[in-house]
Amino acid sequence: MNRIQTFFLLLFSLIASIQVSAETKEQQLKVILRGIGHEFLMQLNDDTSLVLPIEKVGNRYALKFGRSFSFEPDNLFLSTYKVMEEFEIIDQYIVEVESCDTSIVIHSFEANLLKDKESIACKMRALPIACYVFYFTLVENSTSHATTEENNSVWWMVPIGVVGLTLLLVWWRRRKRLQADNHLITIGQFQFDQKGMKLNLKAQSIELSSKETDLLYLLYTNENETLEREYILKVVWGDEGDYVGRTLDVFISKLRKKLEADSSIKIINVRGVGYRMVVG
Repeated sequence: MNRIQTFFLLLFSLIASIQVSAETKEQQLKVILRGIGHEFLMQLNDDTSLVLPIEKVGNRYALKFGRSFSFEPDNLFLSTYKVMEEFEIIDQYIVEVESCDTSIVIHSFEANLLKDKESIACKMRALPIACYVFYFTLVENSTSHATTEENNSVWWMVPIGVVGLTLLLVWWRRRKRLQADNHLITIGQFQFDQKGMKLNLKAQSIELSSKETDLLYLLYTNENETLEREYILKVVWGDEGDYVGRTLDVFISKLRKKLEADSSIKIINVRGVGYRMVVG
């Protein structure tokens, strides 16, 4: 994997982690709503009925149960506040009660931890036995600890991460160029002396022609990147016109022979395109 691929892999990993964070908050919210459902059943002295999986319908979350029942609105009101205060994650909901058959809102209230409960509660007589759905709408900008503020702080990481990874890539490119300017480059186990046109491996020194030197330098500075044949010929041979169709293949073969002492260095033929150097 080359550095550019690594760069984008890290960037995508960062974005994925943010996505996972958002999904985690969604799961936490559903856990809280299920907690409200279970507490509501306890208010009805019902420890056998099921709280069905939370569904998101538009911008509302639907809390459903496995049976019909009669209840006093205060039971739902008190259950909602009890769980909200316990978790201290969400501080404001709009709660609506609808009949499963008619989808008509027959009761609603605002659950707001920042306000006095007595000023919000809406007393009603007990509702008759029927199938009910409780819809919870999260009020915009209402999250206190683990939703809006945390998500905002996480999203600020995106530009920071992009800048950081970009600087890392620029630094690596600059380091490689500076290393090349010193005319002594490490390629695998070899020391490539660009100015002296030779490869050094321990006590062994392998002479390179000027074209072999230019070709090796081009492949090295574009490590793990596929270079087209025409591009290589233009950079190394330019307008000299002293090459024929097989010239590049011949020089690649010569370089492979001179680098064969280190099996970690490979010059790969990308059929129909060109060549790519891989180290490691």
